[in-house]
Amino acid sequence: MAAVTTQALIIMPAIAVGAVIGLYEAIILHRDVSVPTHRFGHTLHAFVYAIIAVFITMNTAYVYNTFNFLHSLSFLQYPIVFQGIIGVITMIKIHGASKVIQSRYGMASVGLAETWTHSFIIGGLVVAAPYIWPFVAPMAPAWIK
Repeated sequence: MAAVTTQALIIMPAIAVGAVIGLYEAIILHRDVSVPTHRFGHTLHAFVYAIIAVFITMNTAYVYNTFNFLHSLSFLQYPIVFQGIIGVITMIKIHGASKVIQSRYGMASVGLAETWTHSFIIGGLVVAAPYIWPFVAPMAPAWIK
């Protein structure tokens, strides 16, 4: 339990970085979905999930200390392990969403063959967000900091 300490809650940077990652995911899914209402639903889902996932990775100590059931899994006390698991969950979610699109329409759309590559990129960005933010923060607008 010594590895996870307390930290200040990071809200606006998590929302901003999550929105950027969600936008990237939405663009990838957008080209594979032709029905406008489905595009809206997948875009909304991508944004919301990315913001939540980035919030968790940027506030690992807060999430770990808030949800006591996580303490029963001793390996989650290390922030990088916890963040890595969130990244893997993100990859599985993205790949699953792409497979749903593919099976729903009964055809292989352009880009769906590369879902693991895109899933890995987005999952990696979610995990890397708290480590990249200190380098990006000086360039961000004041209202995000």
